[in-house]
This record gives sequence, structure tokens and C-alpha cells, in this order.
Amino acid sequence: MNPASRKIQRIYLTLILGNTLAASFIWGINTLFLLDAGLSNLEAFAANAFFTAGMVLFEVPTGVVADGWGRRTSYLLGTLTLAGATYLYYLLWQWKGPFWSWAVVSVLLGLGFTFFSGAVEAWLVDALHYSGYGDDMEAVFGKGQMVSGVATLLGSAAGGALAQATNLGVPFLVRVGVLVAMFLVAFGLMRDVGFVPERSSRPLAATRAVLAASIDNGLKNPPVRYVMLAAPFTVGVGFYAFYALQPYLLELFGDPQAYTVAGLAAALVAGAQIVGGWMAPTVRRLVRKRTTVLIVSTAASSLLLIAVGFTRVFWLALVLIAVWSLIAAAGTPVRQAYLNDMIPSKQRATVLSFDSLMGSSGGIVVQPVAGRAADVYGYPLSLALSGLIELFAVPFLLASRRRRSPADEALAITDKPV
Repeated sequence: MNPASRKIQRIYLTLILGNTLAASFIWGINTLFLLDAGLSNLEAFAANAFFTAGMVLFEVPTGVVADGWGRRTSYLLGTLTLAGATYLYYLLWQWKGPFWSWAVVSVLLGLGFTFFSGAVEAWLVDALHYSGYGDDMEAVFGKGQMVSGVATLLGSAAGGALAQATNLGVPFLVRVGVLVAMFLVAFGLMRDVGFVPERSSRPLAATRAVLAASIDNGLKNPPVRYVMLAAPFTVGVGFYAFYALQPYLLELFGDPQAYTVAGLAAALVAGAQIVGGWMAPTVRRLVRKRTTVLIVSTAASSLLLIAVGFTRVFWLALVLIAVWSLIAAAGTPVRQAYLNDMIPSKQRATVLSFDSLMGSSGGIVVQPVAGRAADVYGYPLSLALSGLIELFAVPFLLASRRRRSPADEALAITDKPV
């Protein structure tokens, strides 16, 4: 890696570290926070569904912002929007706000995250191409996932401990502070390199042009389309399982006030991200096709989640959650590299936002359905049901494999910025 590429990677890892640290302060206690505010399980997961609905509504518009006005601009807008919406969440908790107000602010939180999704990854890939980087992208994405895992581990553990020492609202205020700090960091370090935003005097026409080109290179491109169609099942289930594991672990542990124990779910996911990110380049070199990794990891994680739902032993549940997280984490950098290798530079952020939109759309359906199942039948059955839902992703991944895209066997992203 040459010095220019190394600098780009350092900035990328810094952004990932700050973003994930800010977000993870509340990941370990988010469901408990919503329940403490007076929401039922159905309402709590419906609030999460409104968050993912916000991501669905705004993914494409913010992707167009990133491709049309710059990935740096999109990132800066994301930090400010997310900081403001998080503070509103804190106020609603204090005021015991009605459900409709939680729904509205959850949509705003979704808007904040959509400014990040696609933009940072697109910024990285184009900047590395411009700087002359020619190695496999799994290594870079794997490092990003490792950094994200460290941040999640630190943030979720600190958030749970902070909530237990103070109250459930303080971690949300810490998140606001970190997001403001990341705005200042990105303002000073981040520049659009290897990509020139197409700022037009006719923004609506430019938006339509970017959107049309993104559809041609996304949903109309069969191997990309099938990967996207698998996302609602994998991402939707991931959203629900991550947050449902918090109260489920407390239930198994037998102490509803043990917030640090609730943070174990997030900590286990974080540890798996670290190890999975480290494993990803090795796994990729051992397996000829990227889709093999995706198919095996998806099927295995589905079966493990079903097993989690059937256990009533706390420590066994922890082991199963750790393995489930590890298998899913090892496949994530491979999926990122596979998808990026099939997307042109100019539409990269928008197509990646389409992919995020597809995943979020699954969360809109899976979370309230599984949340209602938890209300009626309990968390174990709802988690087992989630595992069954995730299995529906496998046929779509098989369909992408049958298209025989050159990206399936490539070791490096070959697209050049245009």
C-alpha cells in the first residue's frame, strides 16, 4: 500500500471508529430505553421499524446527494441530523412521549443514518482507486469491520455500564457529543478524492439522471439485483435479533435491571466483528467464489439463530450468539467487495444506498411482526421465527451465483473511476 492509499485508509478507519462509537453507546440498552419510556414490545419494535422506514424513504435521495453534491457533504449532513434526532429521543424519554412522537423522531434517526450509508464506502473505493491501490478490497473492508467491532465493544460496554451507574438517558447524550466531534474531524480531514460531484444548475434533472443510471447498474443488473433481494431477509432479521437479544438475555439471566448483562449481546457482536474482519481476507483466499461465502454464512447464521431461540441456558445462549455473530461478520466484507466490484464509480453511492434501502425494507416488516410474536409467545419463539425468515435469502444468493459475474471470482475491485 502506497502512502496515499495508506492515508485514505487511515481517514476511513477514523470515520468508521467515530461513527460506530457514537452509535454503539445506545445499542446495548436501546430496547430497554424504549420499554422504560412506557412502550410495549410491539411499540418498541414498531419504533425501530419507523427508523428503518426512514432509511427506506431517504436512502435514494441521500445517495443522490452523495453522488451529486459530494460524499463529504453527505457525511457532514449525517452527523448533524443524527445528533439532533438523538437529542430529541432523549427528550421523549424524559417526557414519556406518546408513540406517534417516537415514530416521527425514529424516522429522523433513519434520515441521519442514510447520509452515511453508501457515501463513506463509495468515498473509500474511489479514493483508493485514485491513489493507485490495487490489492483486494476484502482486506480494507475487513480492517474497517475490525475497527467497527472494537468501537462497538467499547461503546456498548461503556453505554451499559454508564446506564447502570446513572440512568438510561445518559448514553444518548454521550452519543450526541461524539457525533458533534466527528463533524469537526470530517470537516478537517475528509475530501472527495477520485470523484467529482456533478452539481448541475438543474438539480431535478441531474437527480433523475443519477437515479436512472443507478437503476440500470443496480436493480437491472441481475447479479446485483439478486444480492439486493436477499438483503431484506438478512438485514431485517439482523435488526430484530440484535435488539431482541437484550431483553432475552436479561430474561435468561433472571435480573431485569442488569443492564451490563444486556450489553453482552452488543459486545458479542462487536467481538465477532473484530475476528470476522480479520478472518475475511483469509476466508476469501480459501474459497474460489465470493457467493460461496455468502450462501454458507447466511444458511449457517439462520440455523444458529433458530438454536438460540430453543435454548433456555444463559451461557449456552451466549456461545450460540457469539458463533452466530462470527459467521455473519466473516461474510460481510466479502459481500461489500462483491457488490462494489459490480458498480460503476459515478453511481456507486446511490446503488449502495439502494442496497441499504432493500435491507431496511426488511426491517420494516420483520421487526413489528417478530416483536408481536415476542409479546404473544415470548422471545425464544420470535428468535426462532427470525432464523426461519433469514433462510429465504439463500435462493436469491444462489440466483446471483448462477449469473457468473466476473466479480464472483475477482480478488480485487477492477472498476476504474469515470
